[in-house]
Amino acid sequence: MDNVLVPDTTTYPGTDYYHVRMVQVQQDLGLIDPETRKPLRTTVWAYGAANRTATYPGPTIVAHSTLATNRQPGKPVKVRWENALPDKHLLPVDTTVHCGPDARQQHSHCRPFVRTVTHLHGGHVPDHSDGYPEAWFSPGFREKGPLWSREVYDYPNDQEAATLWYHDHAMGITRLNVYAGLAGFYLVRDDNEQRLQRDGRLPAPAYDVPLVIQDRSFRRDGSLFYTSGKGEFEQRPEEAEKTAAAPGERLPRDPITGQLSSSIEPEFFGDTILVNGKAWPVLEVEPRKYRLRVLNGSNSRFYRLTLSSGQEFQQIGSDGGFLNAPVARRELLLAPAERADVIVDFADPKLAGQTIVVRNDARTPFPNGHAVDPATTGQVMAFRVSKPMSATADATLPASLRAPLAKLPGLRARVRQLLLAEIKDEFGRIKTMLGTVEHGALGWDAPISETPRRNDVEIWSVVNATPDAHPMHLHMVFFQVLDRQKYDAEKFEAGKPATLRLTGTAMAPPAGERGWKDTVIMRPGEVTRVIARFDLPGLYVWHCHILEHEDHEMMRPYRVLP
Repeated sequence: MDNVLVPDTTTYPGTDYYHVRMVQVQQDLGLIDPETRKPLRTTVWAYGAANRTATYPGPTIVAHSTLATNRQPGKPVKVRWENALPDKHLLPVDTTVHCGPDARQQHSHCRPFVRTVTHLHGGHVPDHSDGYPEAWFSPGFREKGPLWSREVYDYPNDQEAATLWYHDHAMGITRLNVYAGLAGFYLVRDDNEQRLQRDGRLPAPAYDVPLVIQDRSFRRDGSLFYTSGKGEFEQRPEEAEKTAAAPGERLPRDPITGQLSSSIEPEFFGDTILVNGKAWPVLEVEPRKYRLRVLNGSNSRFYRLTLSSGQEFQQIGSDGGFLNAPVARRELLLAPAERADVIVDFADPKLAGQTIVVRNDARTPFPNGHAVDPATTGQVMAFRVSKPMSATADATLPASLRAPLAKLPGLRARVRQLLLAEIKDEFGRIKTMLGTVEHGALGWDAPISETPRRNDVEIWSVVNATPDAHPMHLHMVFFQVLDRQKYDAEKFEAGKPATLRLTGTAMAPPAGERGWKDTVIMRPGEVTRVIARFDLPGLYVWHCHILEHEDHEMMRPYRVLP
């Protein structure tokens, strides 16, 4: 964890303050020119304290929990997010996807194209600092979205130790801004985590490694490639030899009608896997346990990860922090935005000198799409057991990681029946949407239908009436997954609640999902139920974290009433 921001502790006494800029830089992503064999540099968008130190992924922010359960509570964090990007976007912008009605009125075709707003994903934060999509701002704050309110964001850190991340969330172009590079880790620590490390029950900080997995595509010169739609994949520019695509992996779904200069696609699947901003990297490791904080930071791609050694690993945490106890796993499924905290042990003498490949076999789109190419997108990174053992003692995992997670009370909870839907837009393109079972699909501008009161506990029962799985994310809250159950999809009609008929038995979540979650996979043909307490009043959003879906109407506001 080398790239950690150092806080300013004097500007706001009692607070860790950071001034983070978004800038355009060139960076070595591990690409090699196929003819000259020389390294290529790629223009990306990056976060950093200054232009010369800005990186993709962005620098890690480390905070300490302010919960009173800590003997020495940490400090809240303030961040001034500054947009210092060029006025021209790095990628093709589709001006037809939603930007909010006020933005359309103020700026023709939702200009400015280079608008940003940063969301702390997994953060328990007031709405003015949540990174609401319409709170965007342009370079130098010259233009601001209709719900922009402040330059400096407040992060209270009143939550347990967890692996969070920050990323762009601007209305209508989140997929482009994140793809360009605007994402980074935000780690919350607490006394429990530090005690486990101090007692040798978790790997020491030197063996605590955050890993963000993202897929990208590149042109021959190393520049980022992102489709401008309209069948461009069939007329794609020549690329570097290492980016051979999996057969059929990125074919357009349906012909697009109308006259568009650039068009959003239902999903985007790159043919090169990056980990921490490097293509197919190799991490040299000691023969000991490592803690890997794995984040799926891809736009659309799911990953089902296994180790080529066939060995087990232990999952110790999910989105919102530690599980009750370690869970033995041989594979790990992660949808976009999900995190898993895992322990991998490289101490077996049989692994000495070996290279262990992290493999992926998740179909695109998940779960019923095309198979990955084993030679490219079927590989993520590798570990080489080549370093000598240091003097630091190896960890011995505990049987218990935390005080048992208390279940939220559901007996008196309001139950909302919600909907994931798929329709066609005015150009004939697939458009994924949210809504309710009673009223059907609802657009961003429709009246808000989810209005819990402060401290209400609610059960959201979500029907997936689309052919794909969706990683659904709720801002501000962590929730618990209750169950999943199949329903009669052939007889169900959105807008007619009486046609929703559950079948079979409800399935409890697997052990790896029994902690706090902020993003959960909702599979086709199933009803997924989650329970949450809405304890901060204000305006937030819930949405699919397939970014192409989020940008094309699969996002809705919700409001917590006082």
